[in-house]
Amino acid sequence: MGTLFYFYFGTNYFLFREIYIIIIQTVIVTVIIPILFFWLLYVLKKADSIMVADINQRKIPLLVQMLLFFYLIAKIIRIEYFHELYFCFLASIASTFLAFGLLFLRKKASLHLMGITGFLTFVILLSIHTQNNFVPFIAFLVFVCGAVASSRLFMKAHTPKELVLGSFIGILPQLAFAYFWV
Repeated sequence: MGTLFYFYFGTNYFLFREIYIIIIQTVIVTVIIPILFFWLLYVLKKADSIMVADINQRKIPLLVQMLLFFYLIAKIIRIEYFHELYFCFLASIASTFLAFGLLFLRKKASLHLMGITGFLTFVILLSIHTQNNFVPFIAFLVFVCGAVASSRLFMKAHTPKELVLGSFIGILPQLAFAYFWV
């Protein structure tokens, strides 16, 4: 979502072919490979369900996510060309690392909320950086954050503490890395 938003609303100008290639590569690395990897974990009985409620079962997917994001910024989303997007993904690596580290403290954070609040923060920062009015989109994302949090509580997938923790580890790295591009 961040990549699509960046190319649609960002101030940089790229050829359509370049945008298309970057989006396809990003979808492969952040959507298709993780789905196939999760399927492999499920087949090998290393993951019980798509919710991955067990703390020990979350370690491998989070480690793989960090490696895939690192590959993405090392090979595809280069700092020289996609400055803002590079730091968005770097902050996502930091968020994933924090979620991974919390597992060793036997604490679980909501990865859903981590992702959506990180995206919301990126959109707010991009709005400030480009001086564009993204208020309607930001308002919509705030609503989506509430819907995601409510659904996680309704499904009894997380406690309120885990939701707050997920929100903080989604927001704080985006804010920390904003120093380098906003």
